[in-house]
Amino acid sequence: MNKKGVLIVISGFSGVGKGTVVKKLIEKYHYSLSVSATTRTPRPGEVDGKDYYFKSVEEFRNLIDYNGFIEWAQYVENYYGTPRKYVEDELKQGHNVILEIEVQGAMHIKEQYPDAVLIFLTAPDGASLKTRLEGRGTEEPKVIAKRLKRAYEETDDMKYYDYLVVNDDLETCVDHVNAVIVAEGFKTENNREYITKTKQELLDIRKEI
Repeated sequence: MNKKGVLIVISGFSGVGKGTVVKKLIEKYHYSLSVSATTRTPRPGEVDGKDYYFKSVEEFRNLIDYNGFIEWAQYVENYYGTPRKYVEDELKQGHNVILEIEVQGAMHIKEQYPDAVLIFLTAPDGASLKTRLEGRGTEEPKVIAKRLKRAYEETDDMKYYDYLVVNDDLETCVDHVNAVIVAEGFKTENNREYITKTKQELLDIRKEI
């Protein structure tokens, strides 16, 4: 059965473990991952072209001018964007593509791709989110405060997402996200080519009788 590729947008509060969940989804279920571009400084262990495409502000703005992004946004003083070509090529081939992007970007994606599936990851509660941010040990208290403030603001946007998944246990969270994506792939609207093909086949068979 030829299925249309599903575009999956995964967002969530800073520190909720989006990156870890996405990496596990790629590893366990072999989804295509669109690597985002950003102007933020790489964290320890992050690799250019694998975790992000790390760009200078000037490089990023040049790509904006050339319409090189499906979406882009500024978040906590840094730019983030989704390269256009890779996503569109993968969807045409029927592959499911995961985008790990912020709320602003997710809304832009939904405008351009109304059938995109928006999934929001959250922590079990506010206290555990604060603990996770502090546990990273990569940011100063004032930056953590900014991220918590942003998380508070993002609660207003959660209602625009199709699904809400709590990341309490990593493996469970990954399996829940995969279940959502699998179910979306079986929707009739994502199988229109199959429906058209089957209708034509049945018509041809009737003619032969």
